[in-house]
Amino acid sequence: MLSSGLRYTDATPVRDGFGRALVELAAEDSNVIALGADLTSSIRVHWFAEKYPERYIQMGISESDMIGAAAGLSMNGFVPFATTFSVFATSLAHQAVRLSVAYNNANVKIAVSHGGITVGPDGATHQAFEDIALMRCLPGMVVLCPADANQAYDATVAAAAHRGPVFLRLARGETAITPGNEAGFAIGRCYTLAKGSDVAIAATGSGVELAVAAESELRTGGISATVLNVSTIKPLDEETILRAAQACGAVVTVEEHSVIGGLGSTVAELLARRFPAPVEFVGVQDTFGESGEPREIMEKYGLTPHAVVDAARRAMDRKCR
Repeated sequence: MLSSGLRYTDATPVRDGFGRALVELAAEDSNVIALGADLTSSIRVHWFAEKYPERYIQMGISESDMIGAAAGLSMNGFVPFATTFSVFATSLAHQAVRLSVAYNNANVKIAVSHGGITVGPDGATHQAFEDIALMRCLPGMVVLCPADANQAYDATVAAAAHRGPVFLRLARGETAITPGNEAGFAIGRCYTLAKGSDVAIAATGSGVELAVAAESELRTGGISATVLNVSTIKPLDEETILRAAQACGAVVTVEEHSVIGGLGSTVAELLARRFPAPVEFVGVQDTFGESGEPREIMEKYGLTPHAVVDAARRAMDRKCR
């Protein structure tokens, strides 16, 4: 069993945790292999390639071929990690993911970086706002979106142990290490980072950092907020989210993803079925992104702690009186 080994304490790219875990997994299991699409260092798989060159397959700029090869390798007993940018795995190679991986319930781990808007200068062509939506609608696909580098490490270990397809979404930029994630990682579990009674904030990925900052600001203003780190989008930890919604009566979702089809939609679907409550969505609206520095783009597109605070107030105003 892997130990969590190196633990990060300072802001670190989420993808670094994945790269370190992959190397340690390979040391324990000779069936762990990695495939790349000419983006080795960007996804942090270069550490694996340097240590285990015989177990790294460079597919070149051919993402669909990479996904198909990974599916075939999984059916011969290997545990393949197919690595690239999220936009290429989910949009360019979606048919291969759907038919070769999901349809066959293949034991493939699709590990992607550059999810969301903080891709920054690469612009709209490389910013995946719809990737969670595309992956979560595929039958049998597990969707993981860790909040920081330490959780990315733990999620990678959990993905390798899980039998079946996994989509592991990793941010590009540095993300603060989130207090409260030390309890380990389990697929299908979300983590309560703060407990409150006025509003529940459910966040995923880099959105967790925004939610934690917003909770502090709300507390200063006399508002008590629950903060949930929803690091597994699918299967969703329905009971934890329901308890938070019932305790608070209003919900906000936060994600570096489109407000259509991602975490917000997942939570709204749950509440519509089991506990109708007002929900406000913080994320990218129905638009493409653009080039710019990550923080500037986050500000422009409304992904800030202040936007979460405003959404919390709106959700609270809509509570049944």
